[in-house]
Amino acid sequence: MRDPLTEAIIGAAIEVHKHLGPGLLESIYEEALCYEFSLREIPFERQVEVDVIYKDKIIKGQRIDILVAGEVVVELKRC
Repeated sequence: MRDPLTEAIIGAAIEVHKHLGPGLLESIYEEALCYEFSLREIPFERQVEVDVIYKDKIIKGQRIDILVAGEVVVELKRC
């Protein structure tokens, strides 16, 4: 079964990669992908701060590159 949200995210990422190609900074891809999400009316938040709990330890102040629709974490890596 295909997930429409995941397909929309992948489609937007492919579009960005087709236009920009490889080798740029992550911040450039993030800006372009967020713009593409906006064009496609895909809801997202950038640089979301979260705390991670590992056993009894709280690891504070971690950042998610992009959170899509409040449920999918997108972490960008330079290719």
